[in-house]
Amino acid sequence: MKKLLLIVNPKSGKGAIRSRLLDITDIFVKGKYDVSVYVTQESGDARRRTEQAVGDYDVIACSGGDGTLDEVISGMLDSGRKCTVGYIPAGSTNDFANSLGLPKNMLGAAKRIVEGSEVQFDIGSFNDDHFVYIAGFGLFTDVSYETDQNMKNALGHLAYLLEGAKKLASIKSYRLKARMDDREEIEGEFIFGMITNSTSVGGFQNITGKHVKMDDGVFEVTLVRKPTNLIEFQAILTAAVTQKSDDQYFFQTRAGSIDITFEEAVPWTLDGEFGGEHTEVHIRNLQKELTMLN
Repeated sequence: MKKLLLIVNPKSGKGAIRSRLLDITDIFVKGKYDVSVYVTQESGDARRRTEQAVGDYDVIACSGGDGTLDEVISGMLDSGRKCTVGYIPAGSTNDFANSLGLPKNMLGAAKRIVEGSEVQFDIGSFNDDHFVYIAGFGLFTDVSYETDQNMKNALGHLAYLLEGAKKLASIKSYRLKARMDDREEIEGEFIFGMITNSTSVGGFQNITGKHVKMDDGVFEVTLVRKPTNLIEFQAILTAAVTQKSDDQYFFQTRAGSIDITFEEAVPWTLDGEFGGEHTEVHIRNLQKELTMLN
């Protein structure tokens, strides 16, 4: 029998995993897996447990939000070894799961792990860290990790919008210089930036661009220029919602490597978790570095 470790974040998605854990384990056992279960106790726990476990298991699966998946994959990369990953999405947004087309039903996602095939996806290196599907800075990017978990569970997407609305009165811009693939440069003041490998961000579909491929060796890069008045800011929001980006406000491209320099230390989020403050950021696409059952 193959060995499977299931890492569970009990706080994600209103704790729905608690009533389904026995059925999920049963699906894995019927799928000829020798199953071990580990329940995380605090932030960073999934990362530490994965780093310890890689090499002892054929599959490491996790149930939680995209932040939990990020910890599992980062722990695997930190170990210097590889294993196949499975994902049972149970968070408030589950952007990466939406991009993969995973079942929203937990039991359906567990069956996909048992019955699915191995598929490879790109992930990103970010200075000395990693991210699965998004590295971002600026407007709203701190909403995910600053929003209380209980609020996320109770209100879902609305929680993010409520937290984000508080920040509209104090929009901050960042002066930066960015270079993509040693061929394309841009400089200016921007209120938001994201480097993504996903069709969904914050629950919004296709906001990252069209024809996104998650194994092509490049990221989608989006930078939003600083508006000069509220009318321009409204135009930016409208363009984001309607997915009709205006070059006047948006810079969009694709690149496998992105180097950004800021005039001041800027806080980043990696897959919805705090990624530190940086004046220099070096991002590289690690093509097909992640193997998942899907």
